[in-house]
Amino acid sequence: MPMLLIQGSYHVLNARPDGDTIHFQAADKEEWKLVPGPHKVRYNGAGKARLRLDAVDTLETHYSRDGNPEVHQPLLHARAARDELTDWLGFTTVDRAPDETVTAATPLTRPGWILTRGAGRDKRCIALAGKGTPPGTSGTQINVDEALLHTTFNHHILEEGLAYPTYYTNLFPDLRDELTTAASRAKAADKGLWKDDDTLAGATVTDIDSLQKHAVILPKLFRRLVDYLYLGDPNHADLTGFPAFLDQAADEFWIISAGHSTTGLDAIVEVIDSKVRMTHPPEDLVFIEN
Repeated sequence: MPMLLIQGSYHVLNARPDGDTIHFQAADKEEWKLVPGPHKVRYNGAGKARLRLDAVDTLETHYSRDGNPEVHQPLLHARAARDELTDWLGFTTVDRAPDETVTAATPLTRPGWILTRGAGRDKRCIALAGKGTPPGTSGTQINVDEALLHTTFNHHILEEGLAYPTYYTNLFPDLRDELTTAASRAKAADKGLWKDDDTLAGATVTDIDSLQKHAVILPKLFRRLVDYLYLGDPNHADLTGFPAFLDQAADEFWIISAGHSTTGLDAIVEVIDSKVRMTHPPEDLVFIEN
């Protein structure tokens, strides 16, 4: 699979990196202009941009939308993923304020490289994150095979069981299958979040606090639930309208096992009283990047 290689450095100071989002500064900021796709990467004058790590979704350490109060998922696994990223990159100490903002780090930056095929609508670069010697010349397209994928943090975090596989159509099936294998091994061993995962078994949602303290579920489902609850009374959840809300959100995705596309997470989310569950595992879905 051809992807653009960009060499640079990872930065955490005065930011709030979590397990799947971090700042990256390109050594040559002009190389951001080479990122393909309909959306441009947003970067500052120094060439620093935000990354969204491809194919993985870690529990939210902080989430808010439309001016609603900030919330989080169960922090045991959310912070474990956050710390795994900075540790893997080589930050030996990271100090944070209560709101997750990094106030000090040793060292201040870490060298590395990314592989990308595009940016999201939010202008974050969607990337595989690497460290050490770059696998080619920065600013050029290189072939990404299973062996190279194994050197990335994206593969590592799934092996550790600290992220859900969350796929989009930008990723080729052979790499997707390799990531699914890593996630499946972690799931079989009950590593990381998998020992507490409620995505298929069902999470009891009675209010916002139940989501923050107990519900270990796919972050995409968590975000939809939070957005829905804040339309009403977040302290007394009424889930009767949640399927209709999901239909209106109109997420487009493929169900791999069924071999067809569909629109609306209501097609794969079941609500029974106060329990919410997905009827297909995350690795069986491929979301369409708009």
